[in-house]
Amino acid sequence: MAKKSSKEEVINHYGGILLRITGSASLKARLFSLSQVRSFTLLAIPIQAKSDVEPSRLANFTQQRAKLELRTTEINETFQISKIVVYVKPVAKNYPGVN
Repeated sequence: MAKKSSKEEVINHYGGILLRITGSASLKARLFSLSQVRSFTLLAIPIQAKSDVEPSRLANFTQQRAKLELRTTEINETFQISKIVVYVKPVAKNYPGVN
């Protein structure tokens, strides 16, 4: 069996997201584990047509890897994302009891 690299087993803490986004929408944001067994819902993000403020949302999610989902809440809402920053910090090399 091939040996996994140590980077694959690192446990990360996802602390928040920052977006540069324009449009007319209200977004729902969620972080998911890759298996989608666990998730963390962030507060809704209202989007304005033009704004100097880059919306950010705090998170408290710990997984090896995560997916970020952004979706509108109403039909015909539009948005354009030009930057996404996900704040991640490694907290452990592997799960307790795993060799």
